[in-house]
Amino acid sequence: QVQLVESGGGLVQPGGSLRLSCAASGSIFSVNVMGWYRQAPGKQREPVASMSRGGVTTYADSVKGRFTISRDNAETTVYLRMNSLKPEDTAVYYCMVNRVGQLYWGQGTQVTVSS
Repeated sequence: QVQLVESGGGLVQPGGSLRLSCAASGSIFSVNVMGWYRQAPGKQREPVASMSRGGVTTYADSVKGRFTISRDNAETTVYLRMNSLKPEDTAVYYCMVNRVGQLYWGQGTQVTVSS
């Protein structure tokens, strides 16, 4: 089992920045991918950014150039730096870990972009 604890969400004005963190614990060996998804009200959960074990990153088109995914050297914490936030970025953000084909999810953290 893998446990994920997210932090860093909140209310921010348009154009502002936030950094989300996700700390993984438990059976974190053999983790293939760590990443972030989000779900806005009335919409399906969608991928935002991910990083493979080898460090390859992917981003949704809507966040390219504004969001940056990174992780610590121990590969137990993944971050999402969000710059130039827009109202349409408002959603619950979920951390995701893919461990040998099994997906694990965090509890979610609310990000609200509003003036």
